[in-house]
Amino acid sequence: MEEYSKIQSIFKRDERTHKFIEGQWSLPEFDYLKDNLWEATEKIDGTNIRIAWVAESQEVRFGGRTDNAQISTSLLAKLQGLFPKEKFIESYPEISMTLYGEGYGAKIQKGGGNYIPNGVDFALFDVFIDGWWLYRTNIEDIAHNLGIKCVPLIGTTTLLEGINLIRRGLSSRYGDFEAEGIVLKPFVSLSNRKGERIITKMKHKDF
Repeated sequence: MEEYSKIQSIFKRDERTHKFIEGQWSLPEFDYLKDNLWEATEKIDGTNIRIAWVAESQEVRFGGRTDNAQISTSLLAKLQGLFPKEKFIESYPEISMTLYGEGYGAKIQKGGGNYIPNGVDFALFDVFIDGWWLYRTNIEDIAHNLGIKCVPLIGTTTLLEGINLIRRGLSSRYGDFEAEGIVLKPFVSLSNRKGERIITKMKHKDF
């Protein structure tokens, strides 16, 4: 099951405070693309989850961000309920895929109870099929067909506008509390010279 690559933060960090050094882009691509349009979604304070559907063997597999990551008993039970193989057989009997999302809720990270005080859930943020990362509209279609949630879409913004948005503080779409941050993908999917996806994140606490 393909691991989800670590998302590069927007700026370099001060070694002492670990805060962003504003203006010092962590990658040259961010500087080059700062005025272009990016798709912004809410960054949920949770745990990274992978779900693989293997159409050939009609098998559903669950994993954390890495192969060694552990999934809590309550979250695993929730995932098993959300992703029985019958759902995939009905909607995607011949299409293998890996779903990437955030497990969140009570006892998941420090602020998990803000999202769900007495339970856990899953929100989809990416899908990988046969070497292709899907666009948001396709991700939403898969979420609809499987009866699951997507991470909230904030809108379209430039990197500079996104920085100002997070610096001021952004209300979470999940309730009356501050969003952890945002994840940004170029409006048109791009990769660097190493073949790595261009994608970034920023959190309010980093400023």
